[in-house]
Amino acid sequence: MATRQEKEANARFSQRYGEERGDVVRAIELSVIGGDWGANGYTTIAQADQLAAMLELGTGSLILDIGAGRGWPGLYLAATTGCSVVMTDVPVEGLASARERGQRDGLDDRTWPVNASARDLPFPAETFDAVVHTDVLC
Repeated sequence: MATRQEKEANARFSQRYGEERGDVVRAIELSVIGGDWGANGYTTIAQADQLAAMLELGTGSLILDIGAGRGWPGLYLAATTGCSVVMTDVPVEGLASARERGQRDGLDDRTWPVNASARDLPFPAETFDAVVHTDVLC
């Protein structure tokens, strides 16, 4: 059962993810993180690349991106390493954006959004090769 704080955070992020991203937001993201991936945090491209290298991601790897929002960095990791990604979050608006971006970029055969809380994930143990969790407070 979600707490009051979780419900409030879900409402806040649902609204944020439901808003159209304008050119100014994209320009800021390009300047801050180095890419246009719909980020809602501050993990940079260089940090995501370092994460991919440390986890030795590549074709055949399956990762879980908890708190994926619009799909950053999961979609980026899939695009740059060839890995597959399950992206989980509570606000469905962000996951819808992630699904659309995955389809647009030809990644939809290796990226899957799943509406789930990190407190109650619907996956058996040892499903994933790695778990990423960036720019999320729990």
